[in-house]
Amino acid sequence: MKFSENWLRQFANPALDSAALGHLLTMAGLEVEAREAVAPAFSHVVVAQILSAEKHPDADRLQVLRVDVGQAEPLQIVCGAANARAGLKSVCALVGAELPGFAIKRAKVRGVESFGMMCSEKELGLATQSEGIVELPDSAPVGQDIRAYFDLDDQLFELKLTPNRSDCLSVAGIARDVAALTGAALNLPQVSPAAASSQQMKTVRVDEPEACPRYCGRVIEGVNAGAATPDWMKRRLERSGVRPISAVVDITNYVLLEMGQPLHAFDLAKLSGDVRVRFARHGESIVLLNDQTVALQDDMLVIADERGAVALAGIMGGAGSAVSDGTTAIFLESAFFSPGVIAGRGRRLGLSTDSSYRFERGVDFAATRLCLERATQLIVDICGGNAGEVSEVQGELPPRAPIGLRVARAGQVLGIELAAAQIAALLARLRFDFSESDGEFRVTPPSYRFDLAIEADLIEEVARLHGYDNVPALAPKGRLEMLPRPEAARGADVLRAALAARDYQEVINYSFVDAAWERDLAGNDNPLALKNPISAQMSVMRSTLFGGLVDNLRFNLNRKQERVRLFETGRCFPDATGDLAHQPEKMAALCYGAADPEQWGEPARMVDFYDAKSDVEALLWPAAARFEAAQHPALHPGQSAKVLLDGECVGWIGALHPKWRQAYELPGAPVLFELDMAALLRGRVPAFGGISKFPLVRRDIAIVVDEKVSVQVLLDAMRKNLPEVVIELALFDVYRGKGIDSGKKSLAFRVLLQDTRQTLTDETVEAITTQLAEILTARFDAKLRN
Repeated sequence: MKFSENWLRQFANPALDSAALGHLLTMAGLEVEAREAVAPAFSHVVVAQILSAEKHPDADRLQVLRVDVGQAEPLQIVCGAANARAGLKSVCALVGAELPGFAIKRAKVRGVESFGMMCSEKELGLATQSEGIVELPDSAPVGQDIRAYFDLDDQLFELKLTPNRSDCLSVAGIARDVAALTGAALNLPQVSPAAASSQQMKTVRVDEPEACPRYCGRVIEGVNAGAATPDWMKRRLERSGVRPISAVVDITNYVLLEMGQPLHAFDLAKLSGDVRVRFARHGESIVLLNDQTVALQDDMLVIADERGAVALAGIMGGAGSAVSDGTTAIFLESAFFSPGVIAGRGRRLGLSTDSSYRFERGVDFAATRLCLERATQLIVDICGGNAGEVSEVQGELPPRAPIGLRVARAGQVLGIELAAAQIAALLARLRFDFSESDGEFRVTPPSYRFDLAIEADLIEEVARLHGYDNVPALAPKGRLEMLPRPEAARGADVLRAALAARDYQEVINYSFVDAAWERDLAGNDNPLALKNPISAQMSVMRSTLFGGLVDNLRFNLNRKQERVRLFETGRCFPDATGDLAHQPEKMAALCYGAADPEQWGEPARMVDFYDAKSDVEALLWPAAARFEAAQHPALHPGQSAKVLLDGECVGWIGALHPKWRQAYELPGAPVLFELDMAALLRGRVPAFGGISKFPLVRRDIAIVVDEKVSVQVLLDAMRKNLPEVVIELALFDVYRGKGIDSGKKSLAFRVLLQDTRQTLTDETVEAITTQLAEILTARFDAKLRN
């Protein structure tokens, strides 16, 4: 909303300068996005009249002028403007004037003295280009300061309004707020109903009273549509960003800016029969004022006559009924259209107008007729004519239900104590109807405040008028106490720090992803789709974090990053048939490239399954995870496994499937894992164990078994009945090659034994080692190696 400060001050003129006024509006919720002067600073520039113009004796393109500037004697001024002529009223900068960029001094021009300068708009800083000096009307008073004549001591304010404050989409609405905020007098235009001096009247039929609860219209005959728009009105329109067109159209635009009510004028001669408000019919079209032909849809409200639609209600008029310079009679419309009926229709047609912008947010339905009378008053004053009776149809207007406001609740929300009398005074300044009883107000919102519906809205109004600057900044008071935190529970920050310490970097991706990622990497053919996605590549909710990590990998590889280790935590979502309340949080990671940064201490090797497996084990420690070979849609069928914790599947690990590596154009296969955060956060409390005073004994068991026998199965079998003195049982070597038959593998297990009560004898150690070896030979046909 852009407006002139001087226009605003005609309605409410607080004792504040421009800067203070801007701050006041911003702090009241009407953010001042921009403020600029109408014209640059200059002085000693007045209205002047050229009395005579004679050719310069020594220059073909110069004239010597005698100029009346309202002083005792005319001034002699040398001027080169082609349009300078005797009798013309123009603008003269006197000696001593300070213009933008230069000063005016007494000078000699080709031997002739010049006591000033005739000015163009460019020289005054009012335009970037101009031809010739300014030409003023004959009524311009000679000697008047040009800043006063053009009202140049003005500021332009531009407000960035929130959608709920449609009441401030007019100068009168802003003035209403300024008066309430400052206590300044509110002087809105006085409007008297026009006396009916014409018998002409249009019958109005509203077929859709819910869409158009109020419609007013009147005929005005004998209009001079070619009359000139007054300069003061042109200036206000231009300073509000509206281009003057013609007197009738300018008046409707002026009332829109002044009162916030969109109006429309039809050429009466171009209307046939009654005026109807109805929804568009199937196949109906209209040519709008911008010469755009649009096909109307059946949920679009139109103004129509007997021949068809003549205007798109609340958005734009039709070209077929537009007012022209030859128009002698008009039908002036002022209506209230329900916001829901107008919202979105213009954008559907690629249109955004001042009218639709206001109707979508709600206009003052109580002022519909008042604004019609205001426009009638201006049209009759400027264009002449005789006004007829008002044709009005009124249905059920939006109810204004009273809202409760508790004094105690207002104090609780705002953190300050306000007495009932203070709140009553603030509500009175807002011109709200209210009553008060036992500390509770019943407030009826005015017809122009569509944003007031609940108690919190009224509390906000009280805060705005009281002033946010007047709310003290008080430190919060509360009891500080330690919150219980189970020792076994871990925070997500601990897990992030653990992965960061293992050379991973955290990423954050969108929860909405490409549907192809879900199909490829999660086997999800029916993902949860978004109703209004921001792009086609972000149309569904993710059920796995793998897609975002693979995309991050591609991004890094395209920028020549050869070693990538990334992790992410975030929520995943069910498919379209799942329970929407189930949105588990997961942690996933990806590693690609060299296992370690480039160095000289050991040869380079590529990261593999077991590197990622060690990272998973580190995250789950001290719990012991199990890994079982299984197939996942995203992972290599021979290099993937389920991660089990206490027999429950808590995640997956593996290398990316070769077909997805090829589909996503990756030079190598990354290794990924994904774990449930709930399992990671559970943790376990470490148990105390005494330190033995007796020596540790080590024995190694080396066997040859079938290639298909997994190490985990062997370890499970040995650990099932493990004696207490065995403190560690682990695999430390795997060998395939010379000396080992094809289809076989050699495994070596480390057995550490220690007792806290006595030194272990050779007989005890050998008995335990023999027991473990017999389990392997008897159950798995293992052969002991010498």
